[in-house]
Amino acid sequence: MGTVTIGVSIAVPEPHGSLLQERRAGFGDAAAHGIPTHVTLLPPTEIDAGALPAVDAHLTSVAEAGRPFPMRLSGTGTFRPLSPVVYVQVVEGVSACAWLQQRIRDASGPVARDLQFPYHPHVTVAHGIDEAAMDRAYEELADYRAEWSCTGFGLHEQGADGIWRKLREYAFGGPVVPPQAAHGDRDSLPRPLIDRA
Repeated sequence: MGTVTIGVSIAVPEPHGSLLQERRAGFGDAAAHGIPTHVTLLPPTEIDAGALPAVDAHLTSVAEAGRPFPMRLSGTGTFRPLSPVVYVQVVEGVSACAWLQQRIRDASGPVARDLQFPYHPHVTVAHGIDEAAMDRAYEELADYRAEWSCTGFGLHEQGADGIWRKLREYAFGGPVVPPQAAHGDRDSLPRPLIDRA
């Protein structure tokens, strides 16, 4: 049956998704048009094609336990010199993303895996291009802002052409929990998938 390469991510909605994809292409990143703008929950992972039904059931279970939460992007960051990446920062929704990706990669599930680097949710806007273009991406998007309510995540497959295509969208289950009053860092709350104002 062979293998497939899958990934799980939160889509950056319109108009933000297309704008950041165009900006990424404008910086000279040839991969831009093959990769929808996203926040990664499971990086590219090769699995047996026959395992897709088990992955689908697992992701359905993870989504059913989730609740909508606010996502906010603000400013830029970089993983250089460890990795040639410039990104837009996730400044709200960090703990919820971390909770989701842990559940998705759980050792008891069908896509258990270790990560090369500690998990850090972000939106890539330049990867593996020349340093001057990376600097330009970092500077030109330094004032970028976007926010939305995250209501689920998607499963994607990378085709032989290198393009990522959505296989399925998973909506979070259950009612939206009313906003909770909190002091200090809202992303440090113990229940990460509560919808917070």
